[in-house]
Amino acid sequence: MGGCFSKPKPVELKIEVVLPEKERGKEELSASGKGSPRAYQGNGTARHFHTEERLPAPHPYAGTQDCVEAAVCHVKDLENGQMREVELGWGKVLLVKENGEFHALGHKCPHYGAPLVKGVLSRGRVRCPWHGACFNISTGDLEDFPGLDSLHKFQVKIEKEKVYVWASKQALQLQRRTKVMAKCISPSAGHSGSTNVLIVGAGAAGLVCAETLRQEGFSDRIVLCTLDRHLPYDRPKLSKPTCDPGLALPSLGPRASVAKWNSGCLALSQVGCILQSLDAQPEQLALRPKEFFRAYGIEVLTEAQVVTVDVRNKKVVFKDGFKLEYNKLLLAPGSSPKTLSCKGKEVENVFTLRTPEDANRVVRLARGRNAVVVGAGFLGMEVAAYLTEKAHSVSVVELEETPFRRFLGERVGRALMKMFENNRVKFYMQTEVSELRAQEGKLKEVVLKSSKVVRADVCVVGIGAVPATGFLRQSGISLDSRGFIPVNKMMQTNIPGVFAAGDAVTFPLAWRNNRKVNIPHWQMAHAQGRVAAQNMLAQEAEISTVPYLWTAMFGKSLRYAGYGEGFDDVIIQGDLEELKFVAFYTKGDEVIAVASMNYDPIVSKVAEVLASGRAIRKREVETGDMSWLTGKGS
Repeated sequence: MGGCFSKPKPVELKIEVVLPEKERGKEELSASGKGSPRAYQGNGTARHFHTEERLPAPHPYAGTQDCVEAAVCHVKDLENGQMREVELGWGKVLLVKENGEFHALGHKCPHYGAPLVKGVLSRGRVRCPWHGACFNISTGDLEDFPGLDSLHKFQVKIEKEKVYVWASKQALQLQRRTKVMAKCISPSAGHSGSTNVLIVGAGAAGLVCAETLRQEGFSDRIVLCTLDRHLPYDRPKLSKPTCDPGLALPSLGPRASVAKWNSGCLALSQVGCILQSLDAQPEQLALRPKEFFRAYGIEVLTEAQVVTVDVRNKKVVFKDGFKLEYNKLLLAPGSSPKTLSCKGKEVENVFTLRTPEDANRVVRLARGRNAVVVGAGFLGMEVAAYLTEKAHSVSVVELEETPFRRFLGERVGRALMKMFENNRVKFYMQTEVSELRAQEGKLKEVVLKSSKVVRADVCVVGIGAVPATGFLRQSGISLDSRGFIPVNKMMQTNIPGVFAAGDAVTFPLAWRNNRKVNIPHWQMAHAQGRVAAQNMLAQEAEISTVPYLWTAMFGKSLRYAGYGEGFDDVIIQGDLEELKFVAFYTKGDEVIAVASMNYDPIVSKVAEVLASGRAIRKREVETGDMSWLTGKGS
């Protein structure tokens, strides 16, 4: 909440999960350590903590001097279902009217800073127009992803037909709120050999799982392990350019503190996001500073590779021989990029884009030289678009006839291909790489199966990925024929107490008749991580989010919602030539996905309709009359 109240006196309590009567017989996690391999103690003694220790208070002001109040409109200025940005002097607020009630919230999405007034208001929540995150208008809480933080909620009162908003000045400037979280009351002593929760993989799924557990009051030990050298970072930014090109990114230096994080000095949404991220430093991509993990007792083991999972004894073994027992396990190992198998594959300066270091080296090597991108999917095309401003030449090699053909269809793919060609990108379609030639060990030429030879000083390979689940083959945890981990709606594997989430899973997609699918989207990984955490706490949550993804190339954003695999027709409204269009992907009589450029917030609107459980029929989108999808933001 962003209102101003007197600071409550500290109340001593111990956080624990309280389950309904029917659940108490189940194996469960608890803050007391029950159900753990061992009960942990801090410094040899059990420890309680005060509420004020859990998170810097969202409204820490005792006096009105740190608040601002203003009349922002007349009660009749907004109709039900409308939103408006209003100015309070120290910052803007999103004013919402629904069912005759007014609500005041932060006006920017904490994810990348999108103006929420341009989003979609529906069913008591507002959905971001850029990437689909959803916020409850009554609480400001984040209800659907991507992103980690919620909105501030401000006090509203009605006097003499005028609407007044009261808010703290700091909250107005922050535009983000980290949910209250428990701290760990059972820290490990050194490298203890057991933990209550072990999370393998520190991407979006792993981090959201850990944060959700703390948000739900879980205060036992959590260990997050990753192959990466870095703390969890915003992996999509390795290749995706983002919006607000005129705004600068703050420095997330090694001495940045949790206090600074929560005061807004490190809030990306306040200053926009980096336009291009291939040459960003790891600290700039961090999802949370290291002090955050210390403050909430989320232990992160970097460069830690799990090689064996023993589900019978609830134990994992790391490559260096270290063994760790667990009570609950989340598997979120992600995927491994496919590599070229051609002659010369070992030459230098050929990359799969997996780490900030990879991205930095690609940019450095491409500057003023010749770059080749193999693969015309999202990663390949994003990299190609970025390198056009850095490299002397950029070439794309692709087996298909057009870029994005399987995902976006022939017509949309051709329109995007033309945009790239207009920006000096050369395409070599319907061919593959047959050889990589080197000079003094470093890449000099890419030879294609069509016999064409392309000059290349650096090559980025983006030809897909496979689930990184090889270490599970002898574990007893089920894998399908492609190596994916099948889970149910609660993200549970076939082994009790073992959950899985992220790029390496297949799960039942509720609004596609529970079809088992793999959706390697950043947003979906967030949602799956939260559901896994909720079910570790026996909350019986089910995955129900509508898939949502985005990309940006040459300053133009493409948004996509739904699951379009198997589409048999594409209905396009708008102008493909001008790249101002919406494409509806249909199967039979039903719309199963939508993509758009320069047509916000239509993708968020369609996502909200699909999330409500309503089917969209092909005939509804064939007429060109899309008034039924028009948002009411102003």
